[in-house]
Amino acid sequence: MAKVALIEAVNMALHHEMARDENVVCLGEDIGTNGGVFRATVGLKEEFGFKRVMDTPLAEGLIGGLTVGMASQGLRPVAEFQFQGFIFPAMEQIICQAARMRNRTRGRITLPLVYRAPFGGGIHAPEHHSESVEAIFAHVPGLRVVIPSSPARAYGLLLAAIRSNDPVLFFEPKRIYRTVKHEVEDNGQALPLDVAFILREGTDITLVSWGASVNETLIAADRLAEQGIKAEVIDLATIKPLDIDTILNSVRKTGRLCIVHEACRSFGVGAEIAAQVAEKALWDLKAPIGRVGGFDTTMPYYKNENYYMIQPEDIIEGVQKVMECSA
Repeated sequence: MAKVALIEAVNMALHHEMARDENVVCLGEDIGTNGGVFRATVGLKEEFGFKRVMDTPLAEGLIGGLTVGMASQGLRPVAEFQFQGFIFPAMEQIICQAARMRNRTRGRITLPLVYRAPFGGGIHAPEHHSESVEAIFAHVPGLRVVIPSSPARAYGLLLAAIRSNDPVLFFEPKRIYRTVKHEVEDNGQALPLDVAFILREGTDITLVSWGASVNETLIAADRLAEQGIKAEVIDLATIKPLDIDTILNSVRKTGRLCIVHEACRSFGVGAEIAAQVAEKALWDLKAPIGRVGGFDTTMPYYKNENYYMIQPEDIIEGVQKVMECSA
């Protein structure tokens, strides 16, 4: 079984699904001849031809709209935006067309499409290359938002996203594109969407995270164990719809919750999780819910990037505050 990095797992899933289903097509800026800005689509054009792997103009609005049209006519397009921060010109097509088509047509037309985009900081890029704005899309009814945190989940979740009959925003944490390699079998096995994954069992506190921050959360959990604190770590994986049941079951066991995310702390997915847990499991909590998130600022330039990014020490400090407040 081959060891692959996350970006290679994305490429492997695209290869697999294009070979399996002739209706799957890819489009985006520089994805064909150049293989994409991060090389996620390298080799696809050579194998499947220019009619199924299409370079587009530098026009994100066109990418968003063309993808809607393709999906409405029976194709399964996978569109790439070079960075999440470039997706905003396509918002009208994504929110007003893609997200609403099933409801607008009473289910007569569904849109099996995937919008892929690298996101998050940590690679010393300018601010619009480094944002984490998954909460904007999670707020929109009709959109599914998926974020992998490892090569295996990137492979399995992307297969599931392409096979979904409704629009999926698939955000890839680019700072871990090549940091680790895991064994991933190219067997076409999709992972379930809308399901969170328990990565580590624990009894003292529940840590919920997604994307690249899962790695720092697992490191923090290891160090907390040395202090006698057993943390349960949950990888959300699908941001919307939220698998709140897995979180609630864990919180009812541990009595404590701390949410970790790279995005700005305010008005985000972490706040939604905290609100739902407060509504449904308040009397199971032994302490106020903790949140460790990014600053409510624009992503800083290179010199200050390390101050912005969440480190395991930040998570440990957040957990310790929750533990100290316990009843």
